[in-house]
Amino acid sequence: MAELDDAFDVLVLGAGSGGYSCALRAAQLGLRVGLVEKGDLGGTCLHIGCIPTKALLHAAEVADQARDSEQFGVRATLEGVDMAGVNSYKDGVVQRLFKGLTGLIRGRGITVIEGEGRLTGPREVTVAGRRYTGEHVVLASGSYPKTLGIEVDGTHVLTSEEALRLDRVPASVVVLGGGVIGCEFASVWRSFGAEVTIVEALPRLVPLEDEASSKALERAFRKRGIVFRTGTPFQSVKTTDDGVAVTVEGGDVIEAELLLVAVGRGPATDGLGYDEQGVSTDRGFVLTDEHCRTNLDNVWAVGDIVPGLQLAHRGFQQGIFVAESIAGLDPTPIDETGIPRVTYSHPEVASVGLTEAQAAEQYGADAITALTYDLGGNGKSQILKTQGFVKLVRRNDGPVVGVHLVGDRVGELIGEAQLIYNWEGYPDDVAPLVHAHPTQNEALGEAHLALAGKPLHAHS
Repeated sequence: MAELDDAFDVLVLGAGSGGYSCALRAAQLGLRVGLVEKGDLGGTCLHIGCIPTKALLHAAEVADQARDSEQFGVRATLEGVDMAGVNSYKDGVVQRLFKGLTGLIRGRGITVIEGEGRLTGPREVTVAGRRYTGEHVVLASGSYPKTLGIEVDGTHVLTSEEALRLDRVPASVVVLGGGVIGCEFASVWRSFGAEVTIVEALPRLVPLEDEASSKALERAFRKRGIVFRTGTPFQSVKTTDDGVAVTVEGGDVIEAELLLVAVGRGPATDGLGYDEQGVSTDRGFVLTDEHCRTNLDNVWAVGDIVPGLQLAHRGFQQGIFVAESIAGLDPTPIDETGIPRVTYSHPEVASVGLTEAQAAEQYGADAITALTYDLGGNGKSQILKTQGFVKLVRRNDGPVVGVHLVGDRVGELIGEAQLIYNWEGYPDDVAPLVHAHPTQNEALGEAHLALAGKPLHAHS
């Protein structure tokens, strides 16, 4: 029998965004916390997800600026991309954040239990033969890259994890999947000089976004020379002397140096004892109510293992919510529709709330109004030489229920956008607010002015 080692008020299985935020907030509230992690604190987001990919995307932006500098009157040349240097920069960002997080967790008095944990009782986790118990157990075991059964060799066929460690710029890449991960890597590699083809089975890129956003991204990608084949299911891949040969439905073969499999992420729950202990699951996802409670008393779940958007900030907020619930603070449940979404490609795509189609389905087409403000009327966007728009969807005589943004750096606007949505703002509430000039935030203000019936830098 495994030896009983320690008991905690809160025992968290997984130290990714959802797990570590829960641990930090619970400790802040005076609870005794154990945090189980088999890898590095910070999980996928910090080490093999959000942070390193965005570092690559910034390096890609620098490459584009060097290549296109003459349009700003600056003479510069792009001599090439040094992937060793790029990776050193990327890894340096990760390590600084990791060091900071490690210090935070240590400073809060959280007990870090290193090793692979498994749920072995109603509120018990076993790690390397030692049993740990918690008055409350929080499941936060994260996710893994799905592969559709494709053999990933790490050389010619990669997932995002291997792609982040790539030591060269490939000459050509087929990206299987036109969602967030696929579009971000396609954008990076194209900026670095690779020939890129995206294969997506659904009718459009970033298919969860508003259709107008998808079309705008497709136009931009087409202009950049990124080839994409939507409505095209994948059939097979073979390794060749030069790389890979990818066969799609209809028999067409696309040859490239690499294949990136970017078809989403699955819940990392298999073999962790959840099923054996009676935790309700569906296709590996842990089922919870709006309070993140599972069907077992005092067992909670947060992050990518819970059905819904697999976003680090969603898991982060869920972790805080659970810690405050355990401490008896009665926090407000998270509105899933109010979680902001960003694709950090060039250009960026950002949104919060309902798409126009979703709003029409929910409220009726005659009960909503959609308005698009073109970034051509925004001074800062013209300075940046970016194109795109702000699209608002509102209920007639009601609040704004959707905000959709396309353009370079518009991800930085999503903070105000999510406040408007989550505070059920009306166009007339936002129109009088003063937005600094010249900023891209002005575009949000101008769009709300127009929707409130008083357009200025917009054609009425």
